[in-house]
Amino acid sequence: MTVLERIDYHDGDTALTGWLARPHGVPRALVVVFPTIMNVTPVIEAKARALAQQGYMALIADFYGATPTDFPAAGTMAAALREDVQVYRGRLTAAVAALKGFGPDMPAAAIGFCMGGQAVLELARADTDLAIVASFHGLLDTAKPADRPIRARILVCHGDADALVPREQVVRFWQEMDAVGANWHFHSYSGVAHGFTNPAPSPATGAIFYDASADRQSWAAMLSLFDEVLP
Repeated sequence: MTVLERIDYHDGDTALTGWLARPHGVPRALVVVFPTIMNVTPVIEAKARALAQQGYMALIADFYGATPTDFPAAGTMAAALREDVQVYRGRLTAAVAALKGFGPDMPAAAIGFCMGGQAVLELARADTDLAIVASFHGLLDTAKPADRPIRARILVCHGDADALVPREQVVRFWQEMDAVGANWHFHSYSGVAHGFTNPAPSPATGAIFYDASADRQSWAAMLSLFDEVLP
């Protein structure tokens, strides 16, 4: 099993801890993995290891600089981080910069789950230098909609029965992306709820349910797009 290597980095005065999964041999590309609202979990660690097995160097980002004790604590920490969208985007960009330090000339992508899915879309809206962003059951709303062209290819994998992302929000996202000419793919899985990639969801929300098929299909879609776009 791939051993995760601790990587210390900073966003201003905030000390953050990333976890790096290295592939065997020269990496195909760099991938930042943004976790759920609970920050680093075994499920997210498994995703980083899976990327390394596919030849990518993957860094799990740190949202808070601390580990939430439970779901309510995570909600409080997330609300504080997202209160100012520029502060939020700065925290996300710090993770991208940390990983790019390992390969400044290599192409980079970002993927994320739940809050992490929202995070990668914020990076795309900010036109961060990324080839691809992929959101898995991510939130689609934002305090600062895109107002300029987006360079990254965008993949959104969404459960159509996601109680946290109603269809009205989905349509607004489509319209937002079209308005700036973004290159986006949107995969919607019927009857699938929020958190469909997490086989061990927290019961605290009552809205997160695993779906093995959507998990497999969405991951395959991401790998296929990686093969198409990344060298």
